Amino acid sequence: MGQVFGQLRWRVLAGAAVIAVLVGGGSWYALSGHSAPQHGSSNAASGQGGKAGSKTPHARQAVAVKPITVVSFTPAPHTLGVNGADSIRVVFSAPLAANSPMPKVSPSVAGNWQRVSPDTVEFVPAQGFPEQTRVRVVIPAGATGVRSASGGLLAARTVDRFWTGSYSTMRLEQLLAQLGYLPLTWAPTGQAVPATDANAQLSAAYDPPSGSFAWQSGYPSVLMDMWAPGQINEIVTGAVMKFESDHGLTMDGDAGPEVWQALLAAVAAGTDNTSGYTYALASQVSPETLTVWHDGKVIMSTPANTGIAAAPTTVGTAPVYLKYSFQIMKGTNPNGTKYADPVSWVSYFRSGEAVHYFPRASYGWQQSLGCVELPYNQAKFIWPYLTYGTLVTVTAA
Repeated sequence: MGQVFGQLRWRVLAGAAVIAVLVGGGSWYALSGHSAPQHGSSNAASGQGGKAGSKTPHARQAVAVKPITVVSFTPAPHTLGVNGADSIRVVFSAPLAANSPMPKVSPSVAGNWQRVSPDTVEFVPAQGFPEQTRVRVVIPAGATGVRSASGGLLAARTVDRFWTGSYSTMRLEQLLAQLGYLPLTWAPTGQAVPATDANAQLSAAYDPPSGSFAWQSGYPSVLMDMWAPGQINEIVTGAVMKFESDHGLTMDGDAGPEVWQALLAAVAAGTDNTSGYTYALASQVSPETLTVWHDGKVIMSTPANTGIAAAPTTVGTAPVYLKYSFQIMKGTNPNGTKYADPVSWVSYFRSGEAVHYFPRASYGWQQSLGCVELPYNQAKFIWPYLTYGTLVTVTAA
């Protein structure tokens, strides 16, 4: 320190010499002393030497400015499953300077840093981080980093890392019901999440509000038995496929990032499903039938044909994934010969199996190669209702 001081010049300001020196560790030292002797008042002229009353400068004084440190982060470092819409808070060991730089957040999202107290800042997102995102909060250090009101600096850069959680299946179901993609309605227990508040909607995607589902009247028990709130099931998969079809997304029935982004945008814009909800049930109990419900009402019940014993129709439920108004359907007969049959009003719900028109002398018994065959007029009538994602159930004989 003595060598450093010896290289500095003192400047006289109002009778006192003052200088500040930055030393290692981010501390500042303020050095002070009385002014240099005035002309005509030296020790020799006064004859006082070093006795009391002389103008000899007092010893210089050093006052340390403490470095600033990070006291805490919220969320805490390495936290998993964080709600990506929540605020980020940093507490420092001292009040920050008014013009102190703020921490940096990555990946970058819209939002603002706010001072909630002299020593605490908080990042409030306009719309936070999507699911399964690694978030970094960097506190810059050194001369260009954060600093306290008294001039203390952060000695070393500090980083907080945390990971956001996954969106809730329950919230997925709530939003699909709200937009009319399910045969159920949903009502919140308390106040509804504001549709146009993007960050509130994102927060609810992580942490859904409480509420209750209610079935629309008229649907059969075989459909109702598939439903399980908060769990992925055939009804949810079909509804996601219908939503994907309406919004030009890949129809895989999986609520991935693009689906959630489009879903939240649809809620904000009030873009509801306008084509209603359809469900089809093919019964193999003789005489075989196909019954179709739309918005809780039976709109058609007709004799139908299912697969012969050598090429049976699969028992179970699957969503419509491919449609043609006309097609040359090709395949192999049980005897090994090939066929290429013209068919109309085709709705595939399982690989190789579809609801469609095929000319037969009669209907109501097993005579197809796995498809659900209908008379022409019935097939043409129902084709527009069997939209992408519509569930088709085939029951056993």
